[in-house]
Amino acid sequence: MSKLTISNIENDGLNFNLPDESRTARAFGSKKDEKRYWIILIGLVLMGIFFSYGLLVYNNPVPVDSPSFIPVVRRRLSALVAMMIAAVCQSLSTIAFQSSTNNRIITPSLLGFEALYSTIHTATMFFGGAAVFFEFTGVVPFLFQGTLMVIMCLLLYGLLLTGKYGNLQLMLLIGVIFGVGLRSISSFMRRLLTPSEFDVLQARLFGSVNNADAAYFPVVIPIVIIVSILLFVYSKKLNVLSLGKNTSVPLGVNHKRGIIYTLVLVSILMSITTALIGPLTFYGFLVATLTYQIASTYDHRYLFPMGIAVAFLVITAAYFFMYHVFDAQGVVSIIIEMFGGLTFLVVILRKGTL
Repeated sequence: MSKLTISNIENDGLNFNLPDESRTARAFGSKKDEKRYWIILIGLVLMGIFFSYGLLVYNNPVPVDSPSFIPVVRRRLSALVAMMIAAVCQSLSTIAFQSSTNNRIITPSLLGFEALYSTIHTATMFFGGAAVFFEFTGVVPFLFQGTLMVIMCLLLYGLLLTGKYGNLQLMLLIGVIFGVGLRSISSFMRRLLTPSEFDVLQARLFGSVNNADAAYFPVVIPIVIIVSILLFVYSKKLNVLSLGKNTSVPLGVNHKRGIIYTLVLVSILMSITTALIGPLTFYGFLVATLTYQIASTYDHRYLFPMGIAVAFLVITAAYFFMYHVFDAQGVVSIIIEMFGGLTFLVVILRKGTL
């Protein structure tokens, strides 16, 4: 080989020992992106605190020096705790579910989760009447609902994602059919109820923090904290799972085991928030989509905190404006769902595929 040929090969840049500064394994592409992340996160947290303070003390009909001021604030604080639980559960479960399925369109809520909640309460009213429906409260019925939803999700997601012929499209198809079937059954039973029973049931089926009972908090809060910690600890492997099966397996991650483990944690969080507050179909999708746009990172150690901050700000701001600005207390969840649904349609139309 001539000296000229050797010189040309060397000039072509085939020296593999030289590091490429454009490639990085860090969570952020540059220091500027990392600085931007922390500025946005702190800003979202401060705004969430601001709206939380507004929900606690703004437009309080009781004077500050009145003995009734603290009880009123305590009742509002229960609603605020429910908002925080919903923010943590919806944000973490949606982000983790989308990462494990390697798809940023589908969410656990779109696959019939709320349909089971609606069917349980409708069947209780239909077969037991209003008396049994009002008695279907307390820690034991709450845990029963949560356990039933977890079992349903594990059967649906576990078999359809980890089975021999399981795939994402099949899971989506079966989940949608399952949800439509349950909604049809519950709708049929609701048509046979009396007007008074229908009104009581319909109020329960709307997702609202007013449905949350503070008596459940001693059971719910420890579970949410434990599951959240487990997801944060598993965040590094979740980064690899989000790359897909063909990439995660060569990198040493047991894809099937990782999917099942993630689905267990996701189903627990989703069952808690649904049983505690009610259906919030597009809330998680809205929060996850905003988080991906804001965070500018793939690392779940940073996606999870940003998701919680976004979710808490969205729900507290929505309740503050609807309650104290527009005086429309009964449509808060509807407004959140509307914006979430519009975001879902925009993402679908822009991406053009599931």
